[in-house]
Amino acid sequence: MIRTFEAADLDAVMDLWLAANLDAHDFIPADYWQRHVPAVRKMIPAAEVYVSEQDGIILGFLGLSGDYIAGIFVKKSARRAGVGTELLHTAKKRREKLHLSVYQKNTPAVRFYERERFYLISQGIDEDTGEEALELSWVP
Repeated sequence: MIRTFEAADLDAVMDLWLAANLDAHDFIPADYWQRHVPAVRKMIPAAEVYVSEQDGIILGFLGLSGDYIAGIFVKKSARRAGVGTELLHTAKKRREKLHLSVYQKNTPAVRFYERERFYLISQGIDEDTGEEALELSWVP
């Protein structure tokens, strides 16, 4: 079930955010993500966030800031089960266009967005990490 984020979700969402980033971005030092936990913890309640929940457990979430997808995060055990797709389709129903940034080395995510008909706008180096990042966009 997809629903809107509630304040009581914050701890579970933050645990998922950190675990998913550490797993999907093993090419970036772990302390980078750990240093960003306090800032992200403040940003999540202010963003438009949708969670995927099953039997009281949050399996994934998507954060939006206007038309920008700040991220889609899915529990490792729930990946490839349609959670990310369902979250993305929720955002697509609510927006006329979407855009995002994804690390080029995060191949599963890049393939996912390509399957979902996102196209490349630009690419460059993320100044914070030194990693190649792709800017992608979707318009129906």
